[in-house]
Amino acid sequence: MSIANSIRSQLSPINPEGYPFIGAFALASLILFLLWPPLGWIGTLLTLWCAYFFRDPPRVTPVSDRLVVSPADGRISLVVNAVPPLELGLGTMPLPRVSIFMSVFDCHVNRTPISGRIERIVYTAGKFLNADLDKASEDNERNGFVIAGAAGQIGVVQIAGLIARRIVCWVKEGQEIVAGERIGMIRFGSRVDVYLPAGTAPLVSEGQTSLAGETVIADLGKTVSGRTFRVS
Repeated sequence: MSIANSIRSQLSPINPEGYPFIGAFALASLILFLLWPPLGWIGTLLTLWCAYFFRDPPRVTPVSDRLVVSPADGRISLVVNAVPPLELGLGTMPLPRVSIFMSVFDCHVNRTPISGRIERIVYTAGKFLNADLDKASEDNERNGFVIAGAAGQIGVVQIAGLIARRIVCWVKEGQEIVAGERIGMIRFGSRVDVYLPAGTAPLVSEGQTSLAGETVIADLGKTVSGRTFRVS
């Protein structure tokens, strides 16, 4: 393999959502170079960060009707039982919830956790609190999905954060999707919540790092016990 092909194989594709932002950063950098070169170099670094932010790498998703994979890259910030947002229509009883916090350095392309049919998509306007806070699930701007799969029904909620000001959705109600398929993104720092069927034991722990479309967060065929974890 040539050096050029080797470098190309290590680079992630850029999601089309990022092209206008990367172009704007690049143009601003050029103008800053003309005004004062040190500012231009700062602009160049920000342009490179912007390209990195909008990366969209391929993922290898395990194929199983029972497995629930992470919808987002980031840190598992909360694993709790919580009442899902009322707009999802998943009832008023607490359900197992896994929350993934995405920093501005994580890939922000969101993927569906299971294969199935999108039964509902509901956008709710709200605040822009720190997405790492538990109350962000109720107060922040969000976009919710209800997905019915062969092994159960789950809820997925994209939550805008302190910096994020735009939730993008690429799918529609009634659409059939496969696990790991791209469903949208949240621009510039945010969070995604996954509501699992009652009795499901999450297979991830708070503080763990997840990859969208790859990290298994639950097995809908196992409702007795989860996993134990240790920090090393």
